[in-house]
Amino acid sequence: MGQEIKGKVAYITGAGRGIGRATALELAKEGVHVGLIARTESKLEEVANQVLQHGVKVSIAVADISSQREVDLAVSKLQKEVGAADILLNNAGIGAHGNMLEMDPETWKRTFEVNVFGTYHVTRAVLPGMIEKNQGDIINISSSNGLKGTAGSTSYSASKFAIQGMTEALMQEVRRNNIRVFTLNPSLVATELAFGDKLEEKDKEKYMQPEDLAEYMVSQLKLHPRIFIKQSLQWATNPF
Repeated sequence: MGQEIKGKVAYITGAGRGIGRATALELAKEGVHVGLIARTESKLEEVANQVLQHGVKVSIAVADISSQREVDLAVSKLQKEVGAADILLNNAGIGAHGNMLEMDPETWKRTFEVNVFGTYHVTRAVLPGMIEKNQGDIINISSSNGLKGTAGSTSYSASKFAIQGMTEALMQEVRRNNIRVFTLNPSLVATELAFGDKLEEKDKEKYMQPEDLAEYMVSQLKLHPRIFIKQSLQWATNPF
């Protein structure tokens, strides 16, 4: 038998849209209380209203995760309103495309500030509560680009490779605290990050949807606490 996740508390970054939104709703269906972090308050409020329809508690906090100060304030708010996290989904991220010489150095740097330092900031704020509970799950969304670099993605690939290393090291640090730390490495997912304003034109039967990853994560969280899948790669079956 696996474990029951009903009644647990999950914090999700990048929760206003895409994978974050889909996972918040999937967890709410399972009876998990959720704390939502993103930069756009209106988007957070929309998701929170949908979450409430499932009869669970919800809290929202606006923050730019590249700022440790903003993250600490956000996590403090969530802890007061829904409780300390049992589950953390580090989903927020940005992408930038262009070869090394074309890309503006500030854009290159910003990718790291959000994708790597953002994940670090949120994890650092949430981890003490998990250690105190002596249990927890931390899911870091990396990318297939975090396992294999591609031309034009030096900043994005580098940031996602960094997530792999951070996850691997943290996993070894906190296994003794019954905390599972793992990455998902999806290839192309039908989100605004990937397709922008052309998202609605894409065939939903051909591309991975945020809901697919949400379903997958819930399945992983339900595994018996003695086991976890530390790294996995998700592909669309036939996107051609």
